[in-house]
Amino acid sequence: MYNMEKQHKLGKLHALERICLLLDKDSFREVGSNMTNLEDAFNIKKGQFPYDGVITGYGTIGGQKVVIYSEDFTVIGGTLGKQHGIKIANAIKMAIENRCPVIGINDSGGARIQEGVNALAGYGEIFYYNTMASGYIPQISIIAGNCAGGAVYSPGITDFIFVINDISQMFVTGPKVIKSVTNEEISASDLGGAGVHAQRSGVAHFHMPTEKVCFEKVRELISVIPPCYEDGCIHMKQKGMTPKDYNEDIQFNNDLASIIPAQNNRSYDIHDIIHGIVDEGSFVEVQEEFARNVVVGFGRIKGIAIGIVSNQPNFMAGVLDCDASDKSARFIRYCDAFNIPIITLTDVPGFLPGKDQEYKGIIRHGAKLLYAYSEATTIKINIILRKAYGGAYIAMSSKHLRSDFVYAWPSAEIAVMGADGAADILYGKQMKNLDPAQKAAFRQEKIDEYNEKFMNPGIAAMQGYVDEIIKPEATRERIYGDIIMLSNKRSLAGVHKKHGNIPL
Repeated sequence: MYNMEKQHKLGKLHALERICLLLDKDSFREVGSNMTNLEDAFNIKKGQFPYDGVITGYGTIGGQKVVIYSEDFTVIGGTLGKQHGIKIANAIKMAIENRCPVIGINDSGGARIQEGVNALAGYGEIFYYNTMASGYIPQISIIAGNCAGGAVYSPGITDFIFVINDISQMFVTGPKVIKSVTNEEISASDLGGAGVHAQRSGVAHFHMPTEKVCFEKVRELISVIPPCYEDGCIHMKQKGMTPKDYNEDIQFNNDLASIIPAQNNRSYDIHDIIHGIVDEGSFVEVQEEFARNVVVGFGRIKGIAIGIVSNQPNFMAGVLDCDASDKSARFIRYCDAFNIPIITLTDVPGFLPGKDQEYKGIIRHGAKLLYAYSEATTIKINIILRKAYGGAYIAMSSKHLRSDFVYAWPSAEIAVMGADGAADILYGKQMKNLDPAQKAAFRQEKIDEYNEKFMNPGIAAMQGYVDEIIKPEATRERIYGDIIMLSNKRSLAGVHKKHGNIPL
C-alpha cells in the first residue's frame, strides 16, 4: 500500500516512517485511512488516490498524547485536494477538542490543480482550524519536502517550524514563476531552502541536519512546553509532580558571579548565564540562527517550565533591531498564551541606530516588543545584568511595563545612555575650547560623576523601578521562589475593549 522505495530514492523517509520515528513505539493509531478523492476530472477518477495522500491519526511522545498528520509525496506528489484538506482540518480539530499538541509533516506539491476551487477550499479549512488552535494548543510544522504557494501559510500560522538541510523548501512563488515575472534566475534552495528561513527570513524556528535529528528535537520540544493552555503558571515535566518549597534544597551557583567582565565594553556569551540558571540540559533555544543579538528559548528551573528572553552581548553587543524585536515579541506572546513564566535577562545598550533600521521600520518593530511585554499577564521576572539604556531599558520587561519583579545585579547600569555619550552631549560646549589634556581630564571627571549619580542600580532601586539588588549566585533561587509565590497570579481587570491594535 505504501511506496517506501519511491521516497528513499529521493533521499527522504516515507510519510508513515516519519510518523513511526517521531512517536513512541507502537503508539500510532490511524484515523481516516479510507478517505479518498471524490473528484472525476482531468484524467483522475474517484477513489484513485489512497487516503488522499495524507496519513492522519494520533499517538504519544514521551507519554504525552499528540495528534499528527503526514503528507505522502508518493501519492500524486502529496498534492492537496478537498478530502486531503478536510483530513488535516479534522486532525487539528481533534487536537483542539482533546487539548493536546498537533504536529504536521509537510511534503506536498501544493494545491491539486485538477480539483480547482475545491483544493483551495481544503486549504481554507486548514487555515481556519490553525487559527482556532493558535494560543490554545501547540502547533508544530515539520517541512520535510516541498511547501509552496498557499500551503506555506498553514505552517506560517503555527507556533514552531522545523526545516531540514537539503530537504525543506518553502516559498510563496517558485523559481519558475519568478523567472517568468521578473526574469530573475534563482534556485529553489537559494529562494526558500532551510538555511534561508533559519538565518535570513526568520520563518523557521529550528534548523536540523537530518530528518531523524529533526524528530529528536521535536520530541525534546514537546517535553518542555505545556500541552494546552491552562490557567496556572506551574508546568512540571510530568503530570502530578509538585514543586518543592522555595526555601527547600537551596543551592547557589557561584560561577554566575564571574561571567560578566569587569570592563563594561567587553562581551560575554549569555548562554553561560542561561545555563547557570536553568536545570542542566533543559534549555531549548528557539530561532538560534536568526537575530542572534537576542536569545530566546525554553528551560526548566527545578522542574518548572520557563521561557527566557535575553540580549546577547556576544553578537552586535546585544542591541535591539527590527528582527530581534520581532523574534522576542513573538516568543513572549507564545509564552503568555500558555502561561509560561517569562524570565528576561537584560544587557542592552539601546536600539540599533541608522537609516537602514529606520527605513525598515524600527519604530513599528520595536513597538511590537513593548506591546508584547505590556500585554502579557503571565509571570514576568527581569534580571538586569549590566547595561539597560534608553528606550531599550523600558522595552526589556521593565517595571513600567508591569514586570512582577525587576532585579539588578551589582554590575547593572540603568540610564538614558552610556556615561561617555552623556558626557559628550551634556558638556560638549564646555569642552570645545579646552586643550586636549584639559579636555581629556574634564571629560573623564564628568564620566565618573555620571557613573556615580546615574549608572548605579541603587538609584533605580530608590525609585522602586528595581525591587532588589541581588547577588548573581542567588539568581536561580530568587527566580524559583518568585514563581512559586506568583503561581496563582491573576491579572487585574483592565479596560474593557474588544482588542488592541498590535503594531503589525
